[in-house]
Amino acid sequence: MEITIDNIATAGKQLMEKSVDHLQDELKKIRAGKANPAMLSGIMVDYYGTPTALTQIANVSAPDSKTISIQPWEKPLLADIEQAIFAANMGLTPMNDGEFVRISIPPLTEERRKELVKQCKAAGEESKIGLRNARQKMMEVIKSEVKDGYPEDAGKRKETEVEGLLKDFTAKIETILAAKEKDILTV
Repeated sequence: MEITIDNIATAGKQLMEKSVDHLQDELKKIRAGKANPAMLSGIMVDYYGTPTALTQIANVSAPDSKTISIQPWEKPLLADIEQAIFAANMGLTPMNDGEFVRISIPPLTEERRKELVKQCKAAGEESKIGLRNARQKMMEVIKSEVKDGYPEDAGKRKETEVEGLLKDFTAKIETILAAKEKDILTV
């Protein structure tokens, strides 16, 4: 969507929501001590020479809070799936029993929990940078429109509206991060 002075609030919300959605996707990959199939969402497996998402070639589930079970559609893929999980360097050890690949999720140490919280905060900061970039784009549109004859006082109102959007979405990111941090630090 092209940003114009007329759709600045709608376009701005869409841009900022993309940053929040990206943060939520990134946080799903960070484990909080419980088994979650989303932890493996970024893993690509060599499927007949083509890198393919694990979820497209296997059924990934969490039968309990400490185990992830992966059942490939084709048995010959078991070894490739195992290699892909090792290559992802997530600190997980897959076990192949000829039918399934099972991953036992080890309990988190205090040090590892703090490391994961730092990882979450870094992802949050990236999202805030995305918000600021969206604000900058919107401000540039407003400034160029004011330069081209749009009323200055209306331009100031639009700028205030953009700043309000930024404040709202920053608060949303802070809330998401606080919830994830609490989830990680809860033993």
